[in-house]
Amino acid sequence: MVEAMTQGGFKPHGWLFTPADALGTEPVIFSYLKDYLEGIEILQAGKSYTIGNVSFTTPIRHIHPVETYGMLFETDGHTFSYIADTRYFEDLPRIYASELLIMNVVFSQDNPPADHLTVSDISRIVTEAKPKVAILTHFGMSMWRARPWEIAQQLSQETGVRIIAARDGMKFDLSQLD
Repeated sequence: MVEAMTQGGFKPHGWLFTPADALGTEPVIFSYLKDYLEGIEILQAGKSYTIGNVSFTTPIRHIHPVETYGMLFETDGHTFSYIADTRYFEDLPRIYASELLIMNVVFSQDNPPADHLTVSDISRIVTEAKPKVAILTHFGMSMWRARPWEIAQQLSQETGVRIIAARDGMKFDLSQLD
């Protein structure tokens, strides 16, 4: 992402918001990329951040082998949430309740072998959080084999919430929430 947003470092700009362990040992963000950015902000549980007219919070650290946080965004007219990699836990629907809910869903089957959300987890979250729209993303192979667009349609019918399977290059206009 840093390479893409800075055009390979030829147009340095932008901020990176990241967990500390993405910069530590075996980093996700290589040190040469840091020079391409205006700044780096280390995410922490319960902290708020602002960039331009958008602010967001990282309410809680997720249950995952590496440090991950979801984000709750507030714009002038809308709220939307992003649930990053995590195992399901009881407070997820309440913490990330918003108009638009974007969720990583890696596994189609229950009892996953790793700390990631499943289709059943998504159903529980959407039913409890009651967003206007939910977008599923970050699919694992079991999700691809199960056809995420069909899963989204089935979940929409079950929950009564419009659920969309993300696709490459997809854009979502927040005015669709009005």
